[in-house]
Amino acid sequence: MSATQDIHSWQQAQDIEQCLAGKRIAVVGLSSNPARPSYGVAEYLLQAGFEVIPVNPREQQVLGQQCYADLASVPGIVDLVDVFRQSDAVMSIAQDAIAIGAKGLWLQMGVYHPEALALARAAGFACVAGLCTKVEHRRLLFADAH
Repeated sequence: MSATQDIHSWQQAQDIEQCLAGKRIAVVGLSSNPARPSYGVAEYLLQAGFEVIPVNPREQQVLGQQCYADLASVPGIVDLVDVFRQSDAVMSIAQDAIAIGAKGLWLQMGVYHPEALALARAAGFACVAGLCTKVEHRRLLFADAH
């Protein structure tokens, strides 16, 4: 796979399912502002039974969860790193995700960095880009119910 590949190549069913199979999700860029997409997605993930770990150096606590300045500060295992940041910040986030031993990297809609995705994939990660964790989790729940 080429690092410059189309965003749709990062939307494979097996990667989506693998990313959502874990229970601990670090949400990088999570805001305490209820109008922000990151807030609504994290709120949904909490209600769906995931452990949500806010990662944002500007926040102390979001949705009742302690916030961490960066991925390296998060205690314990992280299954998925869910990114709500500008695309130019993604490479360092991917490198940090690899360093902490996460298993998945998910770039939310509007966030795209093919080189960072390729780096994470080479490290054994399931990688998704251009989709929403909330929407995909709901879709999988609905599919499993029928």
